[in-house]
Amino acid sequence: MSSEKHKMLSGQWYNPLDKELSAERLASRKLQQQFNQSAPDDEVLRRQLLKQWLPNTGKHFYVEPPFYCDYGYNIRAGNKVFFNFNCVVLDVAPVSIGNNVFIGPAVQIYTVNHPLDAVKRRTLLEQALPVTIGNDVWIGGGAMILPGVTIADGSVIAAGSVVTKDVPAGVMAGGNPCKVIKALKAAY
Repeated sequence: MSSEKHKMLSGQWYNPLDKELSAERLASRKLQQQFNQSAPDDEVLRRQLLKQWLPNTGKHFYVEPPFYCDYGYNIRAGNKVFFNFNCVVLDVAPVSIGNNVFIGPAVQIYTVNHPLDAVKRRTLLEQALPVTIGNDVWIGGGAMILPGVTIADGSVIAAGSVVTKDVPAGVMAGGNPCKVIKALKAAY
């Protein structure tokens, strides 16, 4: 029989109240609290906490607190990634972020889904789909990225957008739901 964590990571319906998953989220919350309450001038402590909390990140990974996530280990980020203030990443499934990515304030990245059927929702089961953000992407403040979405290299997501479907490379996209507005000059 599969563990609830295995089910979660493989995109199956799983029980988020499982003891192992609950313990992992609690450990993440403790690091989150330490990071979010750390002194602004204590860069050494912040770097140590980030490496422990978000171990799969590259060089020059920078986060302005507060920052919130479920597990931390499901966030994989390349080099030169910047999260501005007040971002939320529900990393139940992998969230893969390329190099040279700028994420504006209050951006929310969700990987978790709940059943549409009310009776099934009462079971409290969840399902997660990965989110992928390519290289050289800029996500404007207040944007929401929903489960299963890929934003390809070189694209820009306008502030306040709700990204429900994949965004191709080298475009500016925006709105609710997010749609391509125009191609950008740099070819991807």
